[in-house]
Amino acid sequence: MRHVDYGPDGSPDSLRIATSAAPAPKAGEVLIEVHYAGVNGPDIIQRKGLYPPPPDASPILGLEVSGRIAALGEGVNDWAVGDMVCALVPGGGYAEFCTVPAGHVLPLPPGMGLADAAGLPEVWFTVWANLVDMGHINSGDYVLIHGGAGGVGLAAIQLANHLGARVFTTEGSEEKLALCRDFGADVAINYQTTDFSTAIKAEIGKRGLDIVLDIVGGPALHKNLHLLRRGGRLLVIAFNQGAKVEIDMMPVLTRRLSIAGSTLRARTNEEKTAIRDELLHQLWPAFAMGTLRTHTHVVLPLERVADAHRMMEAAEHVGKIILAIKPE
Repeated sequence: MRHVDYGPDGSPDSLRIATSAAPAPKAGEVLIEVHYAGVNGPDIIQRKGLYPPPPDASPILGLEVSGRIAALGEGVNDWAVGDMVCALVPGGGYAEFCTVPAGHVLPLPPGMGLADAAGLPEVWFTVWANLVDMGHINSGDYVLIHGGAGGVGLAAIQLANHLGARVFTTEGSEEKLALCRDFGADVAINYQTTDFSTAIKAEIGKRGLDIVLDIVGGPALHKNLHLLRRGGRLLVIAFNQGAKVEIDMMPVLTRRLSIAGSTLRARTNEEKTAIRDELLHQLWPAFAMGTLRTHTHVVLPLERVADAHRMMEAAEHVGKIILAIKPE
């Protein structure tokens, strides 16, 4: 099979097409003939040598795919060869074939094509795990989502809105802010021209936020903590402006705040299957009705994987970047 490899310097220019033997599914796994693969921030970090895959996972980049089930491992009864699916994979997505635990596979939402479906698993598993499982989001909560126009951001805006929260978001251009509003954000703030903390305080007064979903890190951590009300939750999933920062922890004590961080890849197979089940039963019907949707920024051929990574690193995209491996 063809797959994407990369060199030790970790640059986008080191990404190249290579060949290797196709994997075989183990017990409890399925083999997917990959048609499309989503590009995600962890792919960039892994390419740079800073996010190694789990010991039992493929070293090939790629954490989400869509395509056709090509073979079943021993004991798999929920799927059939030929089923068209999307899946959260532990690695190996940038390839013509990929294995994945059967419990991490989802059917395509009715009416959605394979290209768009390839961009669903990583972001929707992530936002459910954070906002619902860790953030305990409730109807009526005030929620701030940084980086609202990215794949995770657009999913988080929709999930929070879908569950009855009031949604605030930050982005760096008017085009991206307009997209955030279109996807359900109540208040969208341009962090390039406005201090987001001041703008939010002007909107909500002394009430405070219930949840902040943060991909920024750096100096924003301090502002995030001071925006939270008593019992508020800061959920950290990335550090675009750095992981090391000095912050005042006194609000954590005086307002009983919670700070939690998580990565999806390190979760157990059982945890991921539990999230899959919640997505299937709680959210997939909303995709079918059109109340939830995805936004694909661009679909690029596999040979342009370096361009896809450059686009991701430069934050030039809105929504998902997808690689076409075997186009429809």
